[in-house]
Amino acid sequence: MNVEQLLQTYMLDYEFTPFNSTVVIHADCFEWLQRAPADSIHAIVTDPPYGVKEYDVDQLEKRANGNGGVWRIPPSFDGHVRAPLPRFTALNSGERQRLHTYFSDWATLSLRVLRPGGHMFVASNGFLAQTVFTAISNSGFEFRGQIIRLVQTLRGGDRPKNAEQEFPDVCSMPRSRFEPWGLFRKPLLPGMTVADCLREFQTGGLRRRPDGNPFEDVIESERTPQRERQIADHPSLKPQSFLRRLVYASLPLGEGVVIDPFAGSGSTVAAAEALGYACIGIERLENYYDMARMAIPQLAQLATEDSQLSLSFA
Repeated sequence: MNVEQLLQTYMLDYEFTPFNSTVVIHADCFEWLQRAPADSIHAIVTDPPYGVKEYDVDQLEKRANGNGGVWRIPPSFDGHVRAPLPRFTALNSGERQRLHTYFSDWATLSLRVLRPGGHMFVASNGFLAQTVFTAISNSGFEFRGQIIRLVQTLRGGDRPKNAEQEFPDVCSMPRSRFEPWGLFRKPLLPGMTVADCLREFQTGGLRRRPDGNPFEDVIESERTPQRERQIADHPSLKPQSFLRRLVYASLPLGEGVVIDPFAGSGSTVAAAEALGYACIGIERLENYYDMARMAIPQLAQLATEDSQLSLSFA
């Protein structure tokens, strides 16, 4: 499907920006998913606001002002200022229930638009993965495991808040060394095999690596390079070297449409653009939509020019 066909089928009446094989839409994904054609999308790859609360307007204002809120403003090291990180431990029981309801409602809408056998990759973290993944599974998706992104970050490992000197040998949570991505699949039709699903819907499996080896569920990754952050200063920007692997694997036959309902700065869309995949990004916040419009072609070009991000996955 080329970009013109994407626009005719999925743009609806929203503001949008097209690229070579992809498009980013300024819309609320809940509304868009209700209006998009059922059983028409082949895959979903997304990094949602899985704390939900951190992208509330008041919390974004606190982050911008450096006043914290749910966003933890970490100390600088060696003169480098670290980006704010959301404190998911700040969620109370009511907010956790809101989180479960949010993802249950979103997963139900996502299930409607996916073709039978379509896969969904959803980023999370070790602290909230159980809640998020349970909500998605209970909405009708098959839980197919987790993709583990091995990456050394500065999340976790902190001493007890406001008692660092009193308990210098204690950390309230372990330092994170991985990022879990839930892997889900819309059930195949009754009696249908994976081969049948591939023939009829171009879905049901995952694309093997270009060298013929299977797609693997543990991926050694890097922290997002500074050159990519200079293009898109989004608080949860994932590196192109990692996203291209997921997007590539999401279409088993290398054809179809991928969507990212929480497009943010457009990094998933950029990965699809670099691969020549048809992809739709949906972003409701105007400042991130504007960021994505500028960042997608630059990130996609970087991905095609940098040998580290080539399809060899070396």
